[in-house]
Amino acid sequence: MFKKLFIGLGAVVVAGLAYLLAWPVPIAPVAWQAPPAPGYQGPHAPNQRLANLQMIDLRGEIGPEHIAIGKDGKLYTTVLSGNILRMSPDGSAQEVFINTGGRVLGFDFDAAGNLIAADAVKGLLSVSPQGQVQVLADRIGDDPIRYADGVVVARNGKIYLSDASTRFAPKDWGGTFEASVLDILEQSATGRVLEYDPASRAVRVVARGLSFANGVALSSDEQHLFVNETGKYRVWKIAVGAQDLDIAQGGNAQAQVLLDNLPGYPDNLMRGLDGKIWLGFAKPRNPTIDGMAGKPWLRALTLRLPRALWPIPKAYGHVIAFTEDGKVVADLQDPTGAYPETTAITETLERLYVQSLHAKGLGWLKK
Repeated sequence: MFKKLFIGLGAVVVAGLAYLLAWPVPIAPVAWQAPPAPGYQGPHAPNQRLANLQMIDLRGEIGPEHIAIGKDGKLYTTVLSGNILRMSPDGSAQEVFINTGGRVLGFDFDAAGNLIAADAVKGLLSVSPQGQVQVLADRIGDDPIRYADGVVVARNGKIYLSDASTRFAPKDWGGTFEASVLDILEQSATGRVLEYDPASRAVRVVARGLSFANGVALSSDEQHLFVNETGKYRVWKIAVGAQDLDIAQGGNAQAQVLLDNLPGYPDNLMRGLDGKIWLGFAKPRNPTIDGMAGKPWLRALTLRLPRALWPIPKAYGHVIAFTEDGKVVADLQDPTGAYPETTAITETLERLYVQSLHAKGLGWLKK
């Protein structure tokens, strides 16, 4: 009897080990060297300047991931349902402007007042002031834009777009957050920055080789792009004239790391007032994840565990502002993480609106 029991237990153990070591996973992890986490010190010393936000009720909508003031003076924000909400800056007169049928992560307005949207499911869209939706680009030749993320419109009309991952499309992997986790765990660095020229309708690659290309912003002279490389905790400054530049090969005259070894995962970038640029951190650094950087097999094994055991970093509210030469000039934190995934700040003369992937309202602070 005991012999049969031991044999049965042994079979269970062998089966469990076989599962943990050999069960197929969607990622092919790549080894990399994570820099030692800097912790919260210097310009990022712990504070509570982001705590106790005032809230605008979004009437059941979740995730005001991107916020901007339109040409009409209205506040626009994207939410998880696919809606783009429009309201007065104080949150009144709230309405659904449009639903794209996807998930808009970033948007900007062109000179004609069209809302130019990076839709993680649909691609690069243009939405007229009357709500008419047009797909500007969803591929480069035969290569799909799989994960449209951040977008900015230049004064000359050209549009710059981050395609966060050419491996994991949100529509195929359960959503934007799930796809981002897979891409960052894999570290194959397939993210890229694209340029769309509305005059020729041509799409070209400005730069590639980024580990989850995320927020984008233009320099004041519009000769450079600031781009968050979320998976490697840094911000790049890239010449807009670069042609299919491979960032994975390192910096050069056309691309330089402006902010390196940040204390969290940088998400959106937003131009603020007085020349500064706001950056938000979706999550803080996690020593377990950093410790797996050089162990691809361990990252593959992690995906075989129940999701509750994944080393997802804790919630921690954190946004910063920096100048174009990389000097940090503001740092706002909420260690409680009460407002989840603080992905950036939208700054007006009166308020700081806080962007978020999963918040159940729109948080803001008085200036």
